[in-house]
Amino acid sequence: MSSATSDRTTAATRVHAFTDDALADHDATAVAELIRRGEVSPAEAVDAAIARSEAVEAQLTALERTDFERARARARTADPAAADLAGVPTLFKDNVPVAGLPMTVGSRATPPQLPVRKNGKVVDQLLATGLVPIGTSRMPEFGWTPTTERADGTLTRNPWHTDFSAGGSSGGSAAYVAAGVVPIAHGNDGGGSIRIPAAACGLVGLKPTRGRLRIGESSAAMPVRIVSDGVLTRTVRDVATFYAAAEQVYRPRRLPPVGRVTSPPEKRLRVGLLLDSPVAPPTDAETRSATEDLARTLESLGHHVEPYDPPIPDSFREDFIDYWSFLAMTAADGGPLMFGKGFDKSALDPMTLGLAGQGRRRVWRAPLFLSRLRASGLVYDRQLRGLDLVLSPVLTRTTPRLGELDPNGAFEAAFQKVCDYAGFTPLHNATGAPAISLPTGRTSDGRPIGVMLSAARGADALLIQTALEVEQAVPFARIQD
Repeated sequence: MSSATSDRTTAATRVHAFTDDALADHDATAVAELIRRGEVSPAEAVDAAIARSEAVEAQLTALERTDFERARARARTADPAAADLAGVPTLFKDNVPVAGLPMTVGSRATPPQLPVRKNGKVVDQLLATGLVPIGTSRMPEFGWTPTTERADGTLTRNPWHTDFSAGGSSGGSAAYVAAGVVPIAHGNDGGGSIRIPAAACGLVGLKPTRGRLRIGESSAAMPVRIVSDGVLTRTVRDVATFYAAAEQVYRPRRLPPVGRVTSPPEKRLRVGLLLDSPVAPPTDAETRSATEDLARTLESLGHHVEPYDPPIPDSFREDFIDYWSFLAMTAADGGPLMFGKGFDKSALDPMTLGLAGQGRRRVWRAPLFLSRLRASGLVYDRQLRGLDLVLSPVLTRTTPRLGELDPNGAFEAAFQKVCDYAGFTPLHNATGAPAISLPTGRTSDGRPIGVMLSAARGADALLIQTALEVEQAVPFARIQD
């Protein structure tokens, strides 16, 4: 049986690597259990992932750097009894420090020839869960855009339909999980960058509460820590397995524990329904329909769903855009200090240069937008008004075709498209609140639509419990079917 399969009914536009090997169609939890029972070895699981990568990489362009030989070496010495996810193959996104590999953050401006000397804190935490990385995944430059496309023409394709975006900025990780290369992969989310590719690629993507995992080095240096690390998976139980394993390595004292989530919530919940973003254009018809369908499912499960109009300040969109621009300005102007003397500012993408220019023009507003964004978490919790969860779309529209969010376009028009598309996700980055994308919807031509549940800060376990209940009621579509 071939290890790469294209769906003939869609003119070879659907690509996946599922086959009858050590990984089969198992999720990460199942692979780990097979390894613990001795039915599959870590080496067999890693070799299967490498073979799958080699089968589909030319079609998806999702891998930034290979780390195959070191992955094989780690697999040979993996102790199945030492960690919950021992021997399970994975990827790291190309914006966390992985010792021995370059970290380019998706940019031609960074010096790729310099390997990182020391793992980042979150890398060490994920490695301690037993995961074995086979490489690093592609992302757009510095993660500014919700699509993994670069100005040099490099782009990552969506396995469900290769004419469409895989989302961003964790697009490479999402493409490989959706295509079956690995069952779980690292991502991080500074404006939707886990949830957006999860929605595009039919995956489960939790942006956890700020501080749930160890704070990464770059995020720790930010004046507002909008970035949270996490994972992309095909099943909710893999999210539960991962956070239980990660918590054994590091548990934040200021947050309630997630624990080992295995069942739906016992109580029935009060859920607010938000169909249109208060800071973006109205939601398109297919996305709205998918969100309303999940609302009906929740009601059929006994939850109370009611309309929700969040009192988000008129200033929020402008404040978040100004902070976005401020970060781009910092990266562009401070590149040699941040990334080394080989940093080449002239090689930056038009999106970075446009954002950085906008940041310089508006840096005078920094005291105002930084203070308001820092205070947004407390404001957010009050705005929930007794709701347990909020149900909304992940995005204002279905996944765009490649090129629609092209970073080579005129900056003002290109950036407007980005902001109008990602109209729901940034709120949780500013506030630090958790939110999860679930692949419960489908377009008329069969592509995934993600729908989002969010909660108060610290309520990650409640989100996972509810997601388990949703998955049982509405089984997620599988690309191999």
